[in-house]
Amino acid sequence: MSLEIRIAAATDASAACNVLRRSIEECCVSDHRNDPAILGAWLGNKNPATVASWFASPTNFSLVAVERGEVVGVALLTGAGKLALCYLLPEALRHGVGKALLQRMEQQACSWGVKALQLHSTASGEAFFASQGYVQAGKVRSPYGVETIFFWKQLDAVAGEPDGKRKRFCNCNSNSA
Repeated sequence: MSLEIRIAAATDASAACNVLRRSIEECCVSDHRNDPAILGAWLGNKNPATVASWFASPTNFSLVAVERGEVVGVALLTGAGKLALCYLLPEALRHGVGKALLQRMEQQACSWGVKALQLHSTASGEAFFASQGYVQAGKVRSPYGVETIFFWKQLDAVAGEPDGKRKRFCNCNSNSA
């Protein structure tokens, strides 16, 4: 597999839009249940002009995964540390593409000083994000009518700690002024 992960350009918008639409339509059936109202709302802003505007926003960091000259994945990170997009073509699933995109997004978030990454996953993506160390923290209904799973992952692991967690020295709550 000759996978390239690179920064998304405006010229990638149409191909990225295809990835988004196919992924939602074909991979997220358990989420939208082929309900035309949900699909219409979910796909409503997945057009090349809107995707190009997301890529052009200075507060976003967008990547595409390219294999054999074809865009097979797209991901978008906001400056607030939210992974807003992470979608793959159905034929790119389970080939390491999602993991590669996610790792690169985590690197970018760390370079921005983001301490924890957050995202809303579909039920279809739940196992993937859990397998990448993301912690489930409840359910949230999306604006388009799909119940999503809120996930987060701590990114600022403490150097020298094998589990990446800070050691607590006491369980007290210090309220001193």
